[in-house]
Amino acid sequence: MNYRVQPSAQVDESAEIGPGSSVWDLAQIREGARLGEGCVIGRGVYVGSGVRMGDNCKLQNYALVYEPAELGDGVFIGPAVVLTNDHNPRSVDPAGKQKRGSDWEAVGVKIADGASIGARSVCVAPISIGRWAMVAAGAVVTKDVPNFALVMGVPARQVGWVGRVGVRLVVREDEPGVWECPETGSLYDEREGVLTERAG
Repeated sequence: MNYRVQPSAQVDESAEIGPGSSVWDLAQIREGARLGEGCVIGRGVYVGSGVRMGDNCKLQNYALVYEPAELGDGVFIGPAVVLTNDHNPRSVDPAGKQKRGSDWEAVGVKIADGASIGARSVCVAPISIGRWAMVAAGAVVTKDVPNFALVMGVPARQVGWVGRVGVRLVVREDEPGVWECPETGSLYDEREGVLTERAG
């Protein structure tokens, strides 16, 4: 075995765990889940059936990632984050009969490479969160988040842009539509609400 699982964790035998990954105390990895290389699954994390995760993802303590969520490479999920899977949840049907798994169709949250989801935020499926986007702690995300967007609040709204290092970008006064990372100097172009990295 080329990954680490604490004795108190529950990992279904059909789950795939990538090399170098760690699954910490009381975590539960359900059947058919697939984790990439170098992932860190914190204490008490739940990873649902068939969830797909890329390489080098970090799921912090007590995060709940319900199927059919899909996480790209390098995704960060903060403590107590919830990725939902039912847009219209009910325990019972109109006749009062308890609903079963076959009575509804799960919808998922898709998170692209490098994105970060802040502590105690909730992502309400079905939504997509773009590359290197950042969701602030405590936000409730109910619609798609563009690449590099910084969103916060309830419901979450875009308040700016972030670069690959997670620092808020600043607009260059001498170049309208051009944003710069104050830490790395990397430049980004904004056109019609879409931010793209400059090559180079």
